[in-house]
Amino acid sequence: MAAPAEPGPSPGFKKPPALLRLKRKRPGRRNDPAATAEDAAAPAPRGPSAAARRRNPFSSLDNAPRRAAAAPQPPAAAPAGGDPSAVPFWQFLEPACEEKPSRRVEPAESSDILALSQDLHSPLAVPKVPSSPRQEFPADWSIKTRVLFMSSQPFTWAEHLKAHEEAQGFAQHCRATETTLPQSVQEPRLCTELRCAFQQSLVYWLHPSLPWLPLFPRIGADRKIAGKACPWAQDEALQQVLMSDWSVSFTSLYNLLRARLCPYFYVCSAQFSVLFRAAGLAGSDVPTAAIAPTTRGLREAMRSEGIEFSLPLLEESRTRKQKNSEESLERETADGLGAGSSVEDAGEPPPSDDDDDGSFSWLEEMGVQDKVKKPDTISIQLRKEKHEVQVDHRPESLVLVRGSNTFTLLNFLISCRSLVAVAGPQAGLPPTLLSPVAFRGGTMQTLKARSVSGRARVQGGFEDVFSLEVLGPILPHALHALTLVLGPAQRGAFRALLSAHEPSAAFNTRVAPPQEAVHQDLSACGLHPKTLDQLSQCPTLGKSSIRLLEMKDYAYTWKA
Repeated sequence: MAAPAEPGPSPGFKKPPALLRLKRKRPGRRNDPAATAEDAAAPAPRGPSAAARRRNPFSSLDNAPRRAAAAPQPPAAAPAGGDPSAVPFWQFLEPACEEKPSRRVEPAESSDILALSQDLHSPLAVPKVPSSPRQEFPADWSIKTRVLFMSSQPFTWAEHLKAHEEAQGFAQHCRATETTLPQSVQEPRLCTELRCAFQQSLVYWLHPSLPWLPLFPRIGADRKIAGKACPWAQDEALQQVLMSDWSVSFTSLYNLLRARLCPYFYVCSAQFSVLFRAAGLAGSDVPTAAIAPTTRGLREAMRSEGIEFSLPLLEESRTRKQKNSEESLERETADGLGAGSSVEDAGEPPPSDDDDDGSFSWLEEMGVQDKVKKPDTISIQLRKEKHEVQVDHRPESLVLVRGSNTFTLLNFLISCRSLVAVAGPQAGLPPTLLSPVAFRGGTMQTLKARSVSGRARVQGGFEDVFSLEVLGPILPHALHALTLVLGPAQRGAFRALLSAHEPSAAFNTRVAPPQEAVHQDLSACGLHPKTLDQLSQCPTLGKSSIRLLEMKDYAYTWKA
């Protein structure tokens, strides 16, 4: 006799095959009332019917079956500002987040353009645009690692230079030949002068020359250098030879700078970078040297060697805070917020950490001098200098050396032990010297340039965008020289995205107070006169650098 049925889960749970058979028969039993009741009791299927839901998984978005009652797609986002002329550019930089149509890659290198623009675009900074276009953009003393020029005109003129054009460009650089181009070049690809000037603008000088190692940037480059052959790492004799050769090249550059035959040069180590500028540049009538970033230990070592320097960004911050406090105090006094002694007390300066001279005579007066542990001298000194220590490794730690102290700085750097790493992938490797002109021991190098083509989204479709990518340590004079060439070649209209080596952005700090124009004879320094005029102006970018540069109708606008 069969056991009585016990109450339990639903039949559909105990017999899933029966439920599956029920689902298979369901499309043919819609008119049966019993089947309708069973369908209501069974769990409802997900989504529409299988015939409407099923789609080919290998199909693309274009040939996929679409539902008749599909939800309306949101319209394409318009670029900020509503300027129709800026539509291709801004949508090219910041692709919209809506559903993207399928793209065709044409030509072969068009896939690189979006990746390059996304890497170069920095949405964190809040740029400031000049109120009106200018005929010249401000000098930017930061070293650029990559620049992407974009234009509606192709850059085919910059491709595949002929042998004699390349040789002529090198000769023009070595002889500091000034090239004058017309305002607009009708056929850039057939203009030999334009192509030679482009080659001339790509040249720079480097020491040491180790082709298998990336020698710029040096700050944070341990991962790129790790694993590469460094025979000097464990050979002290070889390290001494490298440093001796480097010292000769460094001294040669400084002598050229003092003779006004070299406008500026960079010293890039694993810890900090130094920018030496000749008298007459950056609004200064004496040679200057800027070091960034620095630490308290480096500054103390410089003081012990008798090098006089200043911290312009830190001093500017203190002056601004003091001015703001004075203005707020005057405002409170005028509003009558303080009364009686409170107003008098407000005029007294706040207590300073410098008032603590380390004397503990008050402990003896209380008779507890033996029961209280006194802080050591180092702790007291650190407490006094806590504001200065807080800026270590930051742009505010920029150190400025002026006049004859630059020569003392030269000797200090040659003998400075912290200039060369003693451990890690960069151990024993001398700092990198970068210069716009030739010097003893320097090696001629050229920036890497290639043209890239792509497509940018506009209202109603896509349009062709032509780009020129320049890679390498792009020095200030090279950036200006490239703009002098691209203006006539692109008919006075192009845009540029610039990626800067961030530690070098602090070199845009003003090195001298505003004064009358400084005139120094730098005609023999090897730079184009227009480039020299730009670099002679007093820096205005502060501790930032130019991120975007645009030329329209031969006038510049920029964002920093």
